[in-house]
Amino acid sequence: MAGPGPIVADLRAESDDLDALVAPLQADRWAAATPAPGWTIAHQIGHLLWTDRVALTAITDEAAFAEALQAAAADPTGFVDAGAEELAALAPAELLTEWRATRARLHEALPAVPDGRKLPWFGPPMSAASMATARLMETWAHGLDVADALGVQRAASERLRSIAHLGVRTRDYAFFVNDLPAPAEPFLVELRGPGGDVWSWGPPDAAQRVTGSALDFCFLVTQRRPLSDLDLTARGDDALRWLEIAQAFAGPPGPGR
Repeated sequence: MAGPGPIVADLRAESDDLDALVAPLQADRWAAATPAPGWTIAHQIGHLLWTDRVALTAITDEAAFAEALQAAAADPTGFVDAGAEELAALAPAELLTEWRATRARLHEALPAVPDGRKLPWFGPPMSAASMATARLMETWAHGLDVADALGVQRAASERLRSIAHLGVRTRDYAFFVNDLPAPAEPFLVELRGPGGDVWSWGPPDAAQRVTGSALDFCFLVTQRRPLSDLDLTARGDDALRWLEIAQAFAGPPGPGR
């Protein structure tokens, strides 16, 4: 299995792109509402800081992470909001400085995780490469929330491939968290990347298929756009059901936008 280095490089680039979007903002703009109900731009960056801190803890101190897991279990629907709320109260300059320092430490720690070690998380334990992919997915998704709040359209990049890969890999998880049996057969997923090339997963002769835009697939699995607005086509009842419930993130099924 390939190490996390290339994905960490993508994560660093995605984080830097979002940093460049928020760094010039006046302090009052950090209070602008984003599409996530009750969350401002400060909440979005605060959430990324909180999650990066917890991811770093999962690498460096599993006992401390177990305590965070207990806190999450005690308040499964509120602990994420509570973390974002606490950090959003910081002055924007302090919040940005803390996020920069924390993510830099995380980006250094991930490639140093020994091969074969599984890191604890709120979902199933994962490799360092999978952790980096999850952080890339969240950074992109919450960066999209910020961009939407600012009326900015961010260019799609090749970094979407890892997010799409995570979306494909979490197919059965999406069925599980919706109390549905996972399909027994593999799907074919064929997506057009930003450069026009085709990204493919699954057997070419699969009966159940999903095709369309890679960007739109990433919108879907992060629940940032409704299926009805996306260039995605399903062939087969199970494939269509998946598109209706897809999620690439751990935790209970979200309401979507």
